Amino acid sequence: MNLRLHNSLTRRVEDFVPQDPNRVTLYACGPTVYNYVHIGNARPAVVFALLARLLRRRYPGVVYARNITDVDDKINEAARQNGLPIQAITERYAAAYREDMARLGVDPPDVEPHVTTHIPQIVAMCERLIESGHAYAAENHVLFDVASYADYGHLSGRSVEDMIAGARVEVAPYKKNPADFVLWKPSGDDLPGWDSPWGRGRPGWHIECSAMSEAHLGETIDIHAGGVDLQFPHHENEIAQSTCAHGGKIFAHYWLHNGMLTLEGRKMSKSVGNTLVLHELLDLYPPEVLRFVLLKAHYRQPLDWSESALQQARATLDGWYGVLRDLAAVPAADAAVPAEFEAALFDDLNTPDAFATLAGLADAARRSAGSDQAATAKGRFAAAAGLIGLLQQDPEAWFKQTAGGAEVDAARVDTLIAERNAARAARDFARADAIRGELAAMNITIEDGAQGTRWRVGA
Repeated sequence: MNLRLHNSLTRRVEDFVPQDPNRVTLYACGPTVYNYVHIGNARPAVVFALLARLLRRRYPGVVYARNITDVDDKINEAARQNGLPIQAITERYAAAYREDMARLGVDPPDVEPHVTTHIPQIVAMCERLIESGHAYAAENHVLFDVASYADYGHLSGRSVEDMIAGARVEVAPYKKNPADFVLWKPSGDDLPGWDSPWGRGRPGWHIECSAMSEAHLGETIDIHAGGVDLQFPHHENEIAQSTCAHGGKIFAHYWLHNGMLTLEGRKMSKSVGNTLVLHELLDLYPPEVLRFVLLKAHYRQPLDWSESALQQARATLDGWYGVLRDLAAVPAADAAVPAEFEAALFDDLNTPDAFATLAGLADAARRSAGSDQAATAKGRFAAAAGLIGLLQQDPEAWFKQTAGGAEVDAARVDTLIAERNAARAARDFARADAIRGELAAMNITIEDGAQGTRWRVGA
């Protein structure tokens, strides 16, 4: 089956055809590391790492790059407010981002370029754009001349006038046109800066991804991905400066954009104070619950984040882990990922269909208990879940963790259960009920069945 992707550039779903099947290139915009990221920042990381995983199933060589922006005015302000060196801020939050992504089950990129290590490439790209007449220097700035690129606005499908009207455009006397954007800007002594032909300064936001993508993936890449909020101006500007810097070559053949998150139906935004910090959520919920919610809706659609969505995800995962726990004595057969599950993911990452298929595989595994088909059914179910990054824990451990994924005092619980079973055997039901109440106060639910007494955290 072919991988099909919705290309934002053409506004249609297309068969994916790489430039070189032996070296498929994917670039996704990463975080600006001035604080912990919010849950919305996790969606593209989860989605496009899954895309990279799918690409590796078809192509022998995949190079996935996801950058770290460690030069930005927000970083400068965070350093000032905390009284810390800028590098201390960037290193702290870049490390936190990697840790959070690992907890979410996000595969690391093959390349993680930092802006601060690519200043020579950025300066060189600015020089090429000036030499070719697509950029100009003014008052220690370098600006891209939007009027010099006739296709500006093609990605977002809007005219320059419409884009300017809908964006906050910096008005400056040194600009030829209000839409012209900064490639390089001057830095005072209190700000990070590097020597350049235009004086000591630092890069603008948009030029960094063009330079880093060129450095690691080449002048033309297969796929560029990011949130739909980056489509304009960031990705539009990337296309303009990269195409012009490379003599008119296509920058990226396929553009993928994930939808935004809402919170209880409202747009999630720092300006209205309703963003949710991923680092904190990972301490409140098992990471697989968060991953489930991030993948449940189709990546191109908006995703509403809510407590009910989290509870539903936990309940579904509890059921699926319960299937694996019930089949614990059955070794899973070495099964391939079921074709129908893979087909859903290869259809523009259709995770809703994939989850529906996964639910069917769970039911088939549940019904197979005690039959000759149990090993195969369990293997198919586990293989599908593994591809999407779910059911990666031991089933018993899953049920014996707190909401945030921490382990409980299992020895204490096991001792109480043994005491309860002894009380029941002695027909001391008052004592048995008292122990059940003590366990309930610890948020422990016990289940008496043919396999003996089992327990889990939560109701």
